[in-house]
Amino acid sequence: MNSTRQAIKDRVKAGLDVVIELLDARLPGSSGNPLLAALTTGRPALKILNKQDLADPSQTAAWLAHYNAQPHTRAIPLDAGDKAPARALIKACRELAPNRGDLAKPLRVLICGIPNVGKSTLINTLVGKRAAKTGDEPGITKIEQKIVLENGFYLFDTPGMLWPRIAIEQSGYHLAASGAIGRNAFDEAEVALELIHVLKRRYPDALQQRYGLAELGDEETVLEAIGLKRGAKVRGGGVQMHKAAEALLIDYRQGLLGRITLETPDEMTAWRQAAADEEARKDAQREAEKAADKERRSGRRQASSGDA
Repeated sequence: MNSTRQAIKDRVKAGLDVVIELLDARLPGSSGNPLLAALTTGRPALKILNKQDLADPSQTAAWLAHYNAQPHTRAIPLDAGDKAPARALIKACRELAPNRGDLAKPLRVLICGIPNVGKSTLINTLVGKRAAKTGDEPGITKIEQKIVLENGFYLFDTPGMLWPRIAIEQSGYHLAASGAIGRNAFDEAEVALELIHVLKRRYPDALQQRYGLAELGDEETVLEAIGLKRGAKVRGGGVQMHKAAEALLIDYRQGLLGRITLETPDEMTAWRQAAADEEARKDAQREAEKAADKERRSGRRQASSGDA
């Protein structure tokens, strides 16, 4: 993460015209890196909602409207493997920086995204050859790459970067469910239960149809039922919850549950505000504790001076 952050800082210093941030259309808010805006302040931004073929179309439209309403920002949906729409990002970048893009003043574009969001697949589609390594695990891209997409258009690719602390609890679950976080960093059963909670509220039919469930009970009951349907049984008739969770997460990531979006712009705004309020509360508590500790030390020094 530190090396990627430094690479972005160096690229900004060297000259940068547009910042492309690749987002997961199923969780656009959670997959946006809060550090990126701070590192690239003042640069026009292109938000690409990738994997839109896996996301709820109505929610993708809502997210596009949300981002397109922001200043100096464009947003487009994309499936990284579809070549014709992929070319749309070049057009969008040229519109964001109309005075750049020839050999004398090349358009310098930085493309960023969280791990496993499909950035390398998109780049390979744009270039028409295997310019970037791809895989199903996060962290495939290791170093910055400079790619010439066409005359006067330079694309700088950076390794995927997560931020050091995920302040929004719901975002952490969504990122884990999508595969952006390495499998050793979270408990799959816990993430699966949270995913079921969201699906029950927003897409109950997807659960029932995929796993042949007549009704939906609480989250653990649903996960157990999924385990029974997928053969995650143990001796005595119980269910191996880890295997049941793994089956659900794989189905979700591969789009086998249907086109699903886990969050709305309004929800994300509320979650961010709640996280900011909680952080402010903790800061105020820390300051109060510091002041109380300082007052106690001052009182002890005065008492000691009086005794002397």
